[in-house]
Formats: sequence, structure tokens, C-alpha cells
Amino acid sequence: MKKKKQWLLTVIAAGIMAAALSACGQDKTRQDTKSAQEDTMKTEYKKITAEEAKERMDKDDKIIILDVRTEEEYQEGHIPGAVVIPNETISSEPLKELPDLDQEILVYCRSGNRSAQAAKKLIEAGYTRVYDFGGITDWHYDTEK
Repeated sequence: MKKKKQWLLTVIAAGIMAAALSACGQDKTRQDTKSAQEDTMKTEYKKITAEEAKERMDKDDKIIILDVRTEEEYQEGHIPGAVVIPNETISSEPLKELPDLDQEILVYCRSGNRSAQAAKKLIEAGYTRVYDFGGITDWHYDTEK
């Protein structure tokens, strides 16, 4: 009888330990899944309006404003403070001109097509805070030559 009780207590203890270890493993899996989801969310393509872009620019002077038109188009008129890196020169590799992959980058072109392409390439290259705000044709604020 004594052996049966010891055996039963051992089985119960083993079951409790197995459940506890299993729960720990499940929590880690959930955490890993959550982290993967957060990473995916960080790197999704994001489209914002020119008005939203202007609000962001006014709040944070460290934001990169990226004009992805040609140098000639840029010289004809651009958003103050914008840097030009033509869409055709952007690949799925990080750019030496933009070394911080976590820097907020607001991307525009003439009509919105190249900015969408460039934003997606930047995300593929590992940049985490890229926002496409379309074309300068929708920009109703100051420009400069």
C-alpha cells in the first residue's frame, strides 16, 4: 500500500512538472510569435497623406525627407530639406546615405508611383520606419529650387 501511494505521488508530481514545463514552452512560443508579428508590423508598407507627412515634419526635424525623383526633377523644385536619391538607384540593400535602419523616412516622388516602389525597396532593405506620402503634385506647402 505504501509503495502505491509513493508511486501515485510520483506520477502526480511528474504530471505537474510536465504541465509546468509545457506551459513555459508555450509562453516562449507565444512570445516568439508575438515578436515575429511585431517585426512584420514594423516593416509593412505604409501610405500617409501629404498633410500627415507635413505634421510629422513639423514635429520632428530629424526625419529624413526622401525625394526619389531624378536629380533634374529635384532641381526644378523640391520640399525644403529633402535629400534626393533616385528610385532607380535604390535596391534591396541598405544605402550608405541612410545608415540608420530605424530612422524615420518620408518618401515622395512626382505622382506617387516611384515613391511606393522606393518605399517597398527600402523596407525590403531593412528600414523599419518608412512612410510613402505620394507625389509632390499633392504637396500644398512650401517648395524650393
